[in-house]
This record gives sequence, C-alpha cells and structure tokens, in this order.
Amino acid sequence: MRIEGQRRSSNFEDRGTGRGGGGGGGVPIQALLSVVRLLGFKGTLLAGAVLAIGFFVLPAGIKQELLGALTGGGQGALSAPGAGSVCDASQANGAACDFSRVVLASTEDVWTQTFERGALPNYGSAPGAYRHPTLVVFANSVSTGGCGSATSGVGPFYCPGDQKLYIDPSFYTVMERRLRAPGDFAQAYVIAHEVGHHVQNLIGSSRLNTRGETSNQNSVRVELQADCLAGVWGHTARASLQITDDDLGEALTAAHAIGDDTLGHSDERTFTHGSSEQRKRWFRRGFDRGDARQCDTFAVHNHSEL
Repeated sequence: MRIEGQRRSSNFEDRGTGRGGGGGGGVPIQALLSVVRLLGFKGTLLAGAVLAIGFFVLPAGIKQELLGALTGGGQGALSAPGAGSVCDASQANGAACDFSRVVLASTEDVWTQTFERGALPNYGSAPGAYRHPTLVVFANSVSTGGCGSATSGVGPFYCPGDQKLYIDPSFYTVMERRLRAPGDFAQAYVIAHEVGHHVQNLIGSSRLNTRGETSNQNSVRVELQADCLAGVWGHTARASLQITDDDLGEALTAAHAIGDDTLGHSDERTFTHGSSEQRKRWFRRGFDRGDARQCDTFAVHNHSEL
C-alpha cells in the first residue's frame, strides 16, 4: 500500500492526550469497562445517552492491556499521559496520524464519487451529497459532540451525533501484538469500517430494525454492512493506493481476528458484530465487487444466511 504523494485529509482533529480515568465528566474507566463487558460499546449508555457505533467489542483482557499501555502500565505505549499533541507524542504516533489522514482522504474521494452516482443501497430517501466526517485522534479519554465521553478501552468508534470517527493510535499496537493483525492495510480497514458507519448514517441503514430479530441480530447486520462498505472503498482505491494481494490478506486477517467467535463469544445469540467467517466474507464481497449496492445486508431475509 503506497501513501507517498497522496493527499492528506484536512478533516482531522488532534485532541491531545487526555488524563487517565473517565475524563470530561464521563463514565469512570472501570465502571465503563464493566458495562462494556456485559453489553458491548454499542449497548453502553454514555453521558449524552446516544449510542456510538464501534469497530468491535474488545475482550476484557485486551481492554486492560490497551488501558495499561495508555497509562504507562504496559509495554509499547504510543502516547504519554498528560497534555499535548497525540501526533507529536512519538514518531510512531506521528506516522499513524499521517497514515490515517491519507486513508481518510481516500475514503472522501471514493464516497464523494459514489454518492454523486447514486450507487448506494436504497432505503427510501435520497441521501444527497456525501458529507465528509472528521477523524479525531486522542489518548486515554475523549468527549464527543453527541455520544458523551469515552475511554480508549472501547476501541475505535463512530459517533453519529457529531459525525466524527474516534481512534486512539495505540489501538494499532493492540491489533499487531494481541490480535495478531499487523500491517498498514489492516489499519486502513479499521478507518474504512468506521467511515462505513458514517455512510450508513447518511443513507439511513444504521437506523433500520429488522422485524422479528433481536437487537444483537440487527447489530450484526449493521456491522457486516460496514465491513462490506470498507471493502468497496478498498476496491475503488486499489489502483491509486497500489493495494496488493498481500494488503488484502492483512485486512482479511484483521477481519478474522475481530469476529465474535474468535474473540471468545461461543453463543451466537450474543454476537453483535458477526463471526470471523461472516466478517471476512462481507469485506471480501465489497472488495471483489466494488459496488455498495451489493452490501445490503438488510436484504438478506434469513439472518442465518448472512
């Protein structure tokens, strides 16, 4: 994957390194983690009582490692606690911020063109022109403009209330070391997945409820569609970013690593994001076909056929 000479997005905020703990009047870390263990981040009521859409539900052990790294208790921390720029905290952080801006810019180009063509799943109303989301990088904790406060322990997430993506760069270290999903395109997949949630917010699919299904089953549909939309971005950007088969392999490895079953959930009724096989299959569907209209997980009538 090539980022040299690529445009960097200006829709980017460096919120600085927040203090440990809940921060900003939000939920304290341990209390938040206790709720996340039970419900997942999507089911956690934050200060604004608005749900954010996360990349996946982190197991408790990985949450603790990420928090330990952020507060100086773990190995390989990318961000030092205290005030200051996240991107300037270390060379690794600076590279992660620069890389993220390249990927975000690429998604802006792809989805602007896709919305102009109207090549999108139809949920009853025209979404209009694509509105660019903002990517916020932070450390330790962050306050959102519509989803309350959150800590880094919840992983990357999208807040529909302010249409912003939130990522702590230290999460990439967790991906590589604990989830065993290294590589720049694996990281790009994280960003593209959260942008996929933004696309869903604009076209209306994030607000759909499938009759007769549980909230968890509906959540799986939402997450698998975001995976597919991430794949559509990868297909469209393949030439400009020189995405190789090895890059594709990195994304599929990441998709497998974050499946509900691989993360230790044995009961399908508790799945909120889909199995490893489902996540790989829907990302690959988008990547191979390059057509967002083929990402309509809500058109699959039987949930077992997703």
